[in-house]
Amino acid sequence: MACANITVCGGLRARLFRISFSGELAYEIAVPARYGDAMIRRLMQAGEEFDAIPYGTEALGVMRIEKGHAAGNELNGTTSALNLGMGRMVSKKKDSIGSTLSERSGLNTDDALKLVGLKPVNPKNSVPAGSHLMTKGDPVDAAHDQGYVTSACYSPNLGCSIALAYLKSGDSRKGEIMRLVSPLTGFDHEVEVVSAHFIDPEGERLRA
Repeated sequence: MACANITVCGGLRARLFRISFSGELAYEIAVPARYGDAMIRRLMQAGEEFDAIPYGTEALGVMRIEKGHAAGNELNGTTSALNLGMGRMVSKKKDSIGSTLSERSGLNTDDALKLVGLKPVNPKNSVPAGSHLMTKGDPVDAAHDQGYVTSACYSPNLGCSIALAYLKSGDSRKGEIMRLVSPLTGFDHEVEVVSAHFIDPEGERLRA
């Protein structure tokens, strides 16, 4: 969350940011729009020796889901650090943005929604965002709703569709097979509850 005024390419004014969800080791460089093409060409030239490659926001979205990185779909104004599995990181001794909201009783139930990962039991099936999770054998209705998919994509690294989802008591349900349904579209498949961190969960690849 830092910013600095810099110059690039022999004097062009620019700004350097540490705000990207590309990762904790990533930077963003902003230049006037008319220099954008020249900037990316210079970056690619400088990165040749490191085998640098360009990628777009769709690829970025896939990689952040593979990494279990919560973004807009998971941070929708109804969730707190507890739902993300980060409740212990929020100090009870000093104030912070969202602290008061996070103390509401309705957000601190025993079966609170927790962020999990989902993989289809049949690798050929998709895992559409917006679908709902049901315990096998239960009726498909609001009273038995166990959670919902927030973000989904096809993972080329895993060779199947994957998703991030909020599931009641999800942190204690890994390995469970559930029904993923969408009554409006007739979608009904089985998925396995897994860790939200599909790729490099310990960060070894990141820091290699």
